[in-house]
Amino acid sequence: MKSSPSGDLSPGISTKRIETLIDGIFAIAMTLLVLNLEIVSVGRGGVQVNLHKLLIGQKAQFINYGQSFILLAVFWIIQHKYFHYIKRTNQLHLWINIVYLMFVVLIPFSTSLLNDYSNDPMATLFFSLNLFLIGVLSALSWSYATRKHRLIDCGIDSRVIVIATRRGLVTPLVSLAAIIASLLHINWAAWFYIFIPVFLFLPQFYYKSIEKKE
Repeated sequence: MKSSPSGDLSPGISTKRIETLIDGIFAIAMTLLVLNLEIVSVGRGGVQVNLHKLLIGQKAQFINYGQSFILLAVFWIIQHKYFHYIKRTNQLHLWINIVYLMFVVLIPFSTSLLNDYSNDPMATLFFSLNLFLIGVLSALSWSYATRKHRLIDCGIDSRVIVIATRRGLVTPLVSLAAIIASLLHINWAAWFYIFIPVFLFLPQFYYKSIEKKE
């Protein structure tokens, strides 16, 4: 295994191990989201219930489930693209990613707060803060890896680094806007989360022509 330009590579630890851990954590977090959906059994307690009404009554929970699932998918795609270029690792980079994954796993809990306390601003604030920390740590991981080509190859197009850095700032900036919006009106924050996947499809954040060359 090649050493990094700065000579601080942790021996015996490759990016493949981090990628495997990331894939596993995201798979678990995305699966746990479905546990936030709960329907009372039909006929429980001798009372006949209408399944149609029960499902309609869970509309907000289904929306929160879909929202969180898509956001986790977006975060996973960002990490997948990062590690396409990150070829080496060291102790500090490992811990940045471990702390990042700690907040990724917290998303199902944050989503459950939105479901159970939909009228409480603290639930919305907690969810937005969760996203903000995920975005900050993801951007920090990329910034640390690319600074002076610390953990990436020296031949990488500088435009790739700039675009990926720009992409990494989307989540923390949108989440920060959602936090401010939630302080003004509890229902406004949810609209801001939609902008995270939308922005990432804009040309300023995603240049296919450059990535194909890589």
